[in-house]
Amino acid sequence: MSVEIIIPPSLQPLTDEAILITVSGGTVGECLKKLVIQYPKLRPRLFTANNELRKGLNIFINREPAYPGELAKMVHNGDKLYISYIVMGG
Repeated sequence: MSVEIIIPPSLQPLTDEAILITVSGGTVGECLKKLVIQYPKLRPRLFTANNELRKGLNIFINREPAYPGELAKMVHNGDKLYISYIVMGG
């Protein structure tokens, strides 16, 4: 199934300036893994060494939050995934 991933401006230099990337997968995790296979420089920005999503990262499916359990959430043909960073500070 075909899913579009919308790349935020801060990550576009790591995707050769691509804004939208089409991948296939049945879950958010499968789609993001295909994304980092295509663009390996994204891996440390999206995943920890234990293959978990980095803290401060939000994933949305069709503009709806995928939290909790983002990586296991099912996706369907034509869905759009949005990667967003949480603004953190002290």
